[in-house]
Amino acid sequence: MLDLVIKNGRIIDGTGLPAYIGDIGILGDRIVQLGNVDSEAKATLDASNKVVSPGFIDPHTHFDAQLLWDGQARPALEHGVTTIVPGNCSLSLAPLKKKHRPILVGMFNQIEEMPVRAFEEGIEWNWESFEEFVNRIKSTLSINIAPLVGHSVLRLWVMDEAAAQRVATAGEVQQMQDLLRECLECGAVGLSTSFVDMDERLQPVPSRYSDVAELDGLCEVLGDYQRILQIVPEFYDTDLSIARLDQLADLSVKHQITTTFSPLFVNGEDMRGVDRLMQRVEEQFARGARVWPQVQTRPIDISFTLDVPSLLFIRLPGWYATMRFGTHDSIVASFSDPSRRETYLSEAQASPLKGLWDTLVIRQVQTDKNQCLVGRTLGEVARERACTAVELMLDLSLEEDLQAHFLAADMGHNNVAKVGELLGHPNVHIGASDGGAHILSFSTYGDTGYLFSKFVREAGLLGVEAAVKKITSDTAKIWGLPDRGILKKGFVADITIFDADTIARGAEYFRQDIPGQGSRYVRDAIGVETVVVGGRVVYQADGGYTDARCGRILPGRAA
Repeated sequence: MLDLVIKNGRIIDGTGLPAYIGDIGILGDRIVQLGNVDSEAKATLDASNKVVSPGFIDPHTHFDAQLLWDGQARPALEHGVTTIVPGNCSLSLAPLKKKHRPILVGMFNQIEEMPVRAFEEGIEWNWESFEEFVNRIKSTLSINIAPLVGHSVLRLWVMDEAAAQRVATAGEVQQMQDLLRECLECGAVGLSTSFVDMDERLQPVPSRYSDVAELDGLCEVLGDYQRILQIVPEFYDTDLSIARLDQLADLSVKHQITTTFSPLFVNGEDMRGVDRLMQRVEEQFARGARVWPQVQTRPIDISFTLDVPSLLFIRLPGWYATMRFGTHDSIVASFSDPSRRETYLSEAQASPLKGLWDTLVIRQVQTDKNQCLVGRTLGEVARERACTAVELMLDLSLEEDLQAHFLAADMGHNNVAKVGELLGHPNVHIGASDGGAHILSFSTYGDTGYLFSKFVREAGLLGVEAAVKKITSDTAKIWGLPDRGILKKGFVADITIFDADTIARGAEYFRQDIPGQGSRYVRDAIGVETVVVGGRVVYQADGGYTDARCGRILPGRAA
């Protein structure tokens, strides 16, 4: 007797081949029958008029901390995602010595905008090694994880404070190589590093102090295990990004490894830059390198208050320093001080963001008197009050005790035709969702729904089969995840059932599930009916999450 049969679905198997109507029979965690399944089963799901596809794979997340209190990685499963890759951008929670915990928390707070209180109140620190961390979380998982190990934490473990001061000696590189081997043996899918990020002191993260010899030595280890390298390049500068791409290509060819860099954004001010970079990607693939750019599907929406140091203000040093290093009371005092206020206003008006302020939407307020402003732009209200948008932002923030929320919507990456061209490119990898990060700034998740609603249904730039292939078998191949990404006999039954006519990212709402913080912005999921991980139902739209804990750690061999 089978454990589960999915009947009458429009099967899109992840290979890119046309859909067909059929059934899927599952025994244990494996697909054992495809086509017309008449065998008896303990449970049956009717997928009539729905797409049955492999589970979606998200290769760029920061769910590292959340997995310690939420093995379902909400809301990933709701959006059809059955496998996530945490540990990106040089940051992972292991290996990590006790004395380095505050340093890592500071980096997560600065880079990924994750509240310090969430770490303090949501985490019981009872591991140091990568193996101990994996053992800590694996019994609670409803979703699969393919964890990266962060370059910055390898440096911290080996070099202590010197990790953020200098290049490593040959002996220290050897220690990092040995430590990386231990992590790969215990389930790490690869290594992540960053060339742009800063710590909580606004100083370069440890990975940025590495030299060519250090990265080459670590890639030698990745080559031994055929594991992947993920990097954050200097995405703000095309020439620097191309130079970094060339370095990746050399490492890929020399050590026969797969590399991936994220993000690749469509920059409306430099469309030629995107074309130049993609031309170099094609040239490097032609010479045998594997250098996969990660492109996200959605435009950038940033929500912020003046109580939290949003990365939106990183180019306004006066504002950012006030929020980054101040307390609530000192921020209120600084923004209330008439002389300092003039300095803030001048800096905002002279910044590259000066055209943004009028377009900011008032997203949420606490007081009754200001509820009528929610949903309106700062520019619109400012004109009524005969002030500037920046003045209004400061006034409203002070009235609301810094709890006025503002939204900067569609900040770049919003040229549908160009993004669609990239998403369909054979050498482009769909990723960079940042799920689990920026929990008070970005509307987390909705990338998969946006792919199907915007680029498949509305724009017609990809077919359903092609879109499914991009986020299933293509991703599984790039990351070397065995027996996943295709609906095939013998493969693991990670399956998403969705309505191709309605799947989308839904409305934003607050989710109350962050220890010590209370709420975050998330996107509702539309059109995802049922999600199966390892042969067991973990989520259904009409029933919510189940108690199945069937997620696995997925070390892989990068293709």
